[in-house]
Amino acid sequence: MIEALDLDVEVGSFVSILGPSGCGKSTLLRVIADLIEPLGGSIRVLGETPRAVRSRRGVGFVFQDSTLLPWRSVRDNIRLPLDVGRRSVTRAVNDRTDALLDLMGLPEFALRYPHQLSGGQRQRVAIARALIGEPQLLLMDEPFGALDEITRDRLNDELLNLWRRTSTTVLFVTHSIAEAVYLGERIIVLAANPGRIVFDMDLREVKQPGNRCRREDPATVAAMADMRSALEKAS
Repeated sequence: MIEALDLDVEVGSFVSILGPSGCGKSTLLRVIADLIEPLGGSIRVLGETPRAVRSRRGVGFVFQDSTLLPWRSVRDNIRLPLDVGRRSVTRAVNDRTDALLDLMGLPEFALRYPHQLSGGQRQRVAIARALIGEPQLLLMDEPFGALDEITRDRLNDELLNLWRRTSTTVLFVTHSIAEAVYLGERIIVLAANPGRIVFDMDLREVKQPGNRCRREDPATVAAMADMRSALEKAS
């Protein structure tokens, strides 16, 4: 259960969300995406209700599992949002499949099927699918949690490059302190029972322009130590 959570997010920012299991990280993203309704309180997404934003494809969602349809090719999986719910979408969306295939480094895999891809490639497809509707807000729920460390680091870098190019606002849930610090301009730490914000850190002062940093940089390491301390208190 989430209780007394008050959070404003700057447009175009990259926010990492950390917290122990059961603190409501995934629930928060699902409420924002209009996948579940809050039992109380109020929420505005991009100045509108979550349902209004979802109806115009203003939000993209990437889950921990790529959730690709095994009978559809990479191209057709990316296009899936364009083929589903056409009548209920309140704005026209261009077919950007080829551009997204290029952006995610997947043009040569366009006709392959999910079982022919690596875990990292499947997550690239899932991200491209989430971006096909040109969302202003991208929600990511531990999208790289099941990947090996090298692949995860590579996709972290690709995600940051993507964010810089698109200026999309990103809310990124992770259990990894290193990942949260490396990716986020800002980090929110939630505690459980009930879910609430217990730590809010702006990392822009310790990073280079464009949210750039090195994992071994002393300032990055110090920020990780602060996050670990906050998480220990939240658990």
